[in-house]
Parts: sequence; structure tokens; C-alpha cells
Amino acid sequence: MQSDGRTVRRVGEAMSPTQRTLAELRKRGYTAYVVERWNPHAKIRQDLFGFIDILGMRPGEPLLAIQATSTGNVNARVAKILATPLSQDWISTGSRLEVWGWAKRGAKGKRKLWMLTIKDITPGRT
Repeated sequence: MQSDGRTVRRVGEAMSPTQRTLAELRKRGYTAYVVERWNPHAKIRQDLFGFIDILGMRPGEPLLAIQATSTGNVNARVAKILATPLSQDWISTGSRLEVWGWAKRGAKGKRKLWMLTIKDITPGRT
């Protein structure tokens, strides 16, 4: 098992897109927190405001909201966010909004590495 002080996971255990995003944000110097929650009554995950999985902050920068997913689902998540009225309210505060997609990529016969695709959907930043 490995521990970073926040989570414990078995070596070799798969990480979710949310876990990968959280680790990458922290590597980039952000203080980050998962704001999606499990609703045991409905048996579903519920995002903050219906579209935010993780919030990240770094001094001197606008707050960053992220929807974490697999690369193949990035466009669907962008469409979902843009169809959510609260997303425009979020953006109007001056905060940033991005979709982060993860996929294993690499040449045939070579070791595959996790690659990140970031889609910034904050107006004026695309």
C-alpha cells in the first residue's frame, strides 16, 4: 500500500480520473479538494452545482473548477456543462472552468502512459 497522507491505495490499483486530476493539480501547486459527493439514497455521484468534481486554488489566480473524465467523454461533459444554467453563473464570477480528460496513450508495443487533455471552457480562454 502507498499513502500520501490523504489517501491509501494498493500499489498497482487503478486510479479514477478524479484521483489523477487531484494528484496533477497538487503537482502544479494547487490546493485542491474533491467536491463531488456520493448520494447513498439515490446511489449516484452528485457534482457541486451539477458540473464540478474538483475545486483548485492557487494564490493570485481565479478559482479553478474541473470536471474530470476520460478523454473519450470530454465533449459530452462540455455539452453537459454548457447546458447547465449555473455554469454561466460560475463563469460570471471570474472563476475558471475546465474539463480534464485522461487516456492511456502510446505507440504499439510500447509502454502506455496516462495523457491529459484539458478543455478550457471559460470564455476568452479557449
